[in-house]
Amino acid sequence: MSKKLDTVFLEGVELFGYIGVFEDEKRNGQTFYIDVELGVDLRNAGRSDILAQTVSYAEVFALAEQLMDEARCDLIECYAEQLSEEIFSYFDLVQETKITVRKPEAPIDGKFRAAGVTIRRERDE
Repeated sequence: MSKKLDTVFLEGVELFGYIGVFEDEKRNGQTFYIDVELGVDLRNAGRSDILAQTVSYAEVFALAEQLMDEARCDLIECYAEQLSEEIFSYFDLVQETKITVRKPEAPIDGKFRAAGVTIRRERDE
């Protein structure tokens, strides 16, 4: 996130979805954990105490959930990219996004807490 911008964030959003390369992932689904950081100038919201001058994290949660419900991606990279694009589309105040998608049940033969990706995007990239 930029040093000039403030951050609105959601951490550890737990969503169930059907993203995966393998057929059993698409059929059975699994739990994903999403972190979202949004670069926003929050000065006006801080001074006015008006919700319309910030980004509602409840609305960001709903967007992430709806997108997960609809996602039929092979890759979590695809979901993260779509979520970033949707956030820019819905929230004019957002200038940057940082989205992490964790996949704790990734098909890896071994012990690990989670596999995942983090993407960083700026508006009008």
